[in-house]
Amino acid sequence: MVPIYFPLLLFKSFHPFLGETRLRLLQCDVSAYIEFSHCLMIYLKSPSLSALKPTKVVVGMSGGVDSSVAAWMLKQQGYEVIGLFMKNWEDDDNDEYCSARQDWLDVVSVADMIGIDVEAVNFAAEYRERVFADFLREYAAGRTPNPDVLCNAEIKFKAFLDHAMSLGADAIATGHYARVRHERGRVQLLKAVDASKDQSYFLHRLTQHQLEKVLFPLGEIPKTEVRKIAEEIGLHNARKKDSTGICFIGERPFREFLNRYLPRTPGPIKTPEGKTVGEHMGLAFFTLGQRKGIGLGGSQDGNGDAWYVARKDIANNTLYVAQGHEHPWLLANQLSAMDASWVDGIAPQPGQYSAKTRYRQTDSVCEIYADSNPLSFRLTFPEAQWAVTPGQSAVLYDGEVCLGGGIISA
Repeated sequence: MVPIYFPLLLFKSFHPFLGETRLRLLQCDVSAYIEFSHCLMIYLKSPSLSALKPTKVVVGMSGGVDSSVAAWMLKQQGYEVIGLFMKNWEDDDNDEYCSARQDWLDVVSVADMIGIDVEAVNFAAEYRERVFADFLREYAAGRTPNPDVLCNAEIKFKAFLDHAMSLGADAIATGHYARVRHERGRVQLLKAVDASKDQSYFLHRLTQHQLEKVLFPLGEIPKTEVRKIAEEIGLHNARKKDSTGICFIGERPFREFLNRYLPRTPGPIKTPEGKTVGEHMGLAFFTLGQRKGIGLGGSQDGNGDAWYVARKDIANNTLYVAQGHEHPWLLANQLSAMDASWVDGIAPQPGQYSAKTRYRQTDSVCEIYADSNPLSFRLTFPEAQWAVTPGQSAVLYDGEVCLGGGIISA
């Protein structure tokens, strides 16, 4: 039997009078899950429950398996589901790396198969203004931003949410691997059950207003089971490759893309000892901890260890590299962060928590300290963190609860 866990009370999050009721999980195989979903749909349509669930949910559909299964699950649970495909980038639609046309065809095919209406909306102007402009500013300043974090806060859960509400939606849903929990009139953002796919890091800037209208149907389900469901119900994209990389860059070579928008400003590459070992094409094209693409072999000083980008001296346009993964310049026991955003709307109390300084990093024990600026904070770590990178997000957790975070400044 292939186990899968299905949230029976997904709709409870919209109804505070259900109190502390937690999601109850049904364990069954995929076939039984699908059969059960049909029974549940009939149950949810009963008059006694008609007032307990939102009528309309708009699902952000990308053409991938995750959002497709999310839409199917909600349809089976009795919601009125509308699919919405967001077009956020259009500068190079004819580029070999742009998959927007095929993604749209996949969305239409899935929508037809599961029996829902679907529409496309163009947020390219909003994306360029709210996300891409910031992306370029950060790189030009020598930092390494994470535009997917800003895209979630500004596009997928703001522009998309506003559009969905204009359609009369009661809620929106996406295929993100995360969870929400409603307690005592507040909404908590939780890690996904599948730790290997958890995306709460990218969602940490969402507010109470945004989260109270969000459903994450896949939060309780392992990714492997999502694909099994897709195959069982006959979705043609069940084995479609997951998208990787920055959303608007996709699979295209990053340096080639960035070079379209930022000028090359060559300068020296130096070691911590001050020895010049090469020339870089521009600090914007490198990030701390980078090993590939530096243009140096392992024999500059004879020890054969790999070179890593260790520091960027913006004032002198100098790139510093160090040999060895554990070089002291690559390790830090503290960081400062700015532009803080907290899910609950207020900063957590000073104390011990855990944090990630980059996606897919394991949580590290830390302590948070307040700053004179309420939008800034400082974290200290008992264990040194590797390649803490200005521009990336430092995200704070209290167990499974994502508290929010800020942009690493130093």
